[in-house]
Amino acid sequence: MSDILCNFACMNVFEDKKAVYYTLGCKLNFAETSSVGAELKKHGVSTARKGEIADICVINTCSVTEVADSKCRQAIHRLVRNHPGALVIVTGCYAQLKPEQVSAMEGVDLVLGSNEKGQIVEAIKERLLMMPEERKLAAHEYRTVRTADIRNFMPSCSCGDRTRYFLKVQDGCDYYCTYCTIPFARGRSRNGSIGMLVSQAQEAAMAGAKEIVITGVNIGDFGKSTGESFLDLLKALDQVQGIERYRISSIEPNLLTDEVLQFCAQSRAFMPHFHIPLQSGSDEVLRLMRRKYDTALFRSKVERVLELMPDAFIGVDTIVGTRGETEDLFQEAYGYMASLPVAQYHVFPYSERPGTKALEIPHKVRPEEKKERSQKILDLSESITHAFYNRYIGKVRPVLLEHSKSKSTMHGFTDNYIRVEIDLPEGVQSNMLDNTIVNVRLGEFNADGTALKGEII
Repeated sequence: MSDILCNFACMNVFEDKKAVYYTLGCKLNFAETSSVGAELKKHGVSTARKGEIADICVINTCSVTEVADSKCRQAIHRLVRNHPGALVIVTGCYAQLKPEQVSAMEGVDLVLGSNEKGQIVEAIKERLLMMPEERKLAAHEYRTVRTADIRNFMPSCSCGDRTRYFLKVQDGCDYYCTYCTIPFARGRSRNGSIGMLVSQAQEAAMAGAKEIVITGVNIGDFGKSTGESFLDLLKALDQVQGIERYRISSIEPNLLTDEVLQFCAQSRAFMPHFHIPLQSGSDEVLRLMRRKYDTALFRSKVERVLELMPDAFIGVDTIVGTRGETEDLFQEAYGYMASLPVAQYHVFPYSERPGTKALEIPHKVRPEEKKERSQKILDLSESITHAFYNRYIGKVRPVLLEHSKSKSTMHGFTDNYIRVEIDLPEGVQSNMLDNTIVNVRLGEFNADGTALKGEII
């Protein structure tokens, strides 16, 4: 093929192509997939509508639990079946941990590990330029490196179909907690530069973003690969004009420094909203998990947040049924959690993962016990969230409104993360208020108890 024809083919390889995207797992995965979709859109690839057969399938996988692995396999089988002949690219944590297994699945063209995730668009172009027989011969390939060799940082700042943007600032983790496979799936801690991330936030602002959620695997560890600090990143982002709200998605309690808290409390745009993983309210279980803090430190962080920001919403992650969590230790953990002045618990039943140190810990919790313990924490969470919402009934808070499927209502979140549902005034359409911040007087709970009703004032 001549150079001219080759260049022409490269320019037109994406023309009229349709893609479908499927993401499992965390917000970070969703942000990464959304960025891939945005990049393919720039090249002329449209998103397949429901019922359309796609030319390209991108599947971003998760491997945090055994259930997640199973869902990944099911998703691959389903997409291959629903999109016959499509180019199927699989990436994400499950792809990194089980590349041979995933690549051998029927219909899979290429598996890209964590280090190669940022090369998806180029890999798709490469495959689309192949002749049918050539592509058939190249199927079931996987490209991965050893965990120790994962160095690349894939930038991502995207909103998908939500009002909020998600800015990935960090990837990987140097904490080898006994229950977790993330360090093996995503590699060592690394990050983008402050300059790069500020530039992405500025681009989001130009696109109309009002709120950005800062995401990563262990964001408090930011700066290891660039010699910068998380505090300096927050200060720089706070200066970006047009972004009116930032939220810190999740940060380890031992990395939530007083300097960070003091800055957030007086900053222009950082909201009184924190998500802090606890994992267990028992010091003995935390020791078995090899976490880097104890319950006393965790409580001190929660109390300091509320001292500086009394209206703050604090969400907390916890795991139940880990190896070594006896009934007595669970009761100890539950008592501690019930005493914390937080707003919500996210509960995850422990799932055994191959290769983790937790498998060496004696005392295995039965599935039915995990279920009972999970339900107990969920009931506690519902109670404390309800109590938190109750405190604000009758008060006025700023709400970032988002479009709703209903033409007569909108929803959004206050600065301190209370979900609000608003009936639109007569003659007002949702597109008039979408992505705007308005003052709302908070009323009683809605019919299903998931939000407070609100009135724009």
